[in-house]
Formats: sequence, C-alpha cells, structure tokens
Amino acid sequence: MRDFTLTAYRQLLDAFLEAGYTFQTFADYLQRPQPKVILLRHDVDARKLHSLRFAQIQREKGIVGSYYFRMVPQSYDEGVIRAIHGLGHEVGYHYEDMDFAKGDPHLAIQLFEQHLERLRRIVPVRTICMHGSPRSPYDNRDVWKHYRYQDYGIAGEPYFDIDFRQVFYLTDTGRRWDGRSVSVRDKVEDHFGLTFHTTFDIIAAVRKGRFPQRAMLNFHPQRWTDNPLLWVADKYQQYAKNAVKYWLIQWRSAGAAM
Repeated sequence: MRDFTLTAYRQLLDAFLEAGYTFQTFADYLQRPQPKVILLRHDVDARKLHSLRFAQIQREKGIVGSYYFRMVPQSYDEGVIRAIHGLGHEVGYHYEDMDFAKGDPHLAIQLFEQHLERLRRIVPVRTICMHGSPRSPYDNRDVWKHYRYQDYGIAGEPYFDIDFRQVFYLTDTGRRWDGRSVSVRDKVEDHFGLTFHTTFDIIAAVRKGRFPQRAMLNFHPQRWTDNPLLWVADKYQQYAKNAVKYWLIQWRSAGAAM
C-alpha cells in the first residue's frame, strides 16, 4: 500500500482512536494536557486545499488539529483559513519573518506584528510555529532572542513550549518519518529512542501498544494525496529536495566547525 495517501492518513487516525488516544489542539494542550494524547500539527506550506481536506477528515472522526499558515500565496487563503477554523480546528501563524527581513530582528518583529494582525482579523490566533525556511541562512526563531512572543498574546510556540522529553515528536519532513538527516531545522533532541520510517510502521506500533503516551505529529498536507500522478510527482520532487538539503546541512555543518 502506498504511503502519504489520504487512505494511509485515515488509517493512522483510526489506529490512535482505537488505542484510546485523545486529540488536543496545541493551545488546549498548553492549558490542560491530557495523559494520553496526540497533537496533530499541520504546517500549511503549499497546496492549501490539501490542508482543508485534512481538516474535513478530522471533523468526520470527531478530532481536532492545529494548522499553521504562512504569509505567502501558496499558503495564505482567507477562505481556507475560515473554513478550517469553522470545522473546530486551531489556526496559528507559521512565521518566517527573519527570512523576510534578511536576518534583521527589528524589521522582523515589525513584519511579525503586521502579519499576526492580518491573520487575527480573520480568526483567533493563540499559538505560533516557525517555518523552517531550509534554503535560508536565517533561523526564524532567532527573533525571540530580542523580543517576547508572549507580549503579543501568544500562548506558545512548539519548539519553546513543549517538553520534548515528555512529548514524542514526529515530522514527515523529507516525505518520511525518519528524515532527520534531511531536515534543516524541523527537529528536536531525541529522548525516546524510537524510529519509524513509514506511516504503517507508526500504525503497527500504536496497535501493539509500543507508541508513547504523548506525541506531536507534524504533517505537511501538500505531500498527502490519493491522486496517483500527483503522488508520483511529489515523491520524485522530494528525492531531489532531500539530496539538496542533505548537502546543504553538510556544508553548513562544515562551515560552523571551521
């Protein structure tokens, strides 16, 4: 069976439900964390209608997720944002303002304020999450070395406000669940010693009771489709992207060591 399809995604959600997990948005988790819980995080980088489909599937199953939108045309769409919020999900800002500002934190915070206000004119926003911007030399989180997101009514940012010693983190970056070697910034320190390559590996672990009690799963919904032509095209595009990102990571690591 092909991975990264909506069929595989439904099977994953069903496995969690059958195993007795609850689902919370990131904002709700920060207020009252449940003992056996899945946090579904979605980075809406492109193909925004794929994220809407994810949100609809979750609504059908009575579960919730968090969706983070960028301020670029391939992500930001007021109709999609309203629709996802209307389905009961959380919407947050997928910020990349240090990249937009070419590393200037003072310009970055001005852009952050403008973008956050623009999004809040549509829906409530209580949490944010950085965009990895893999081709950029700038880490978008660095703006918080100079400013505090709490001053903008933001309750949390996953990379700062989740204890990943207690919450297992998985991301489909690289179109695989063990893509740490091709992830420029979307990674956290591993405290669980668990590795899963495919969605079906995760499903098997959940069904056998070998999956952690608390986890955040980060999805990029543009990668998930039942359309065979789009699925094949995305697969081979990702192969090329992974190769570029791998050598970019090696080059930056070598430069940092000099």
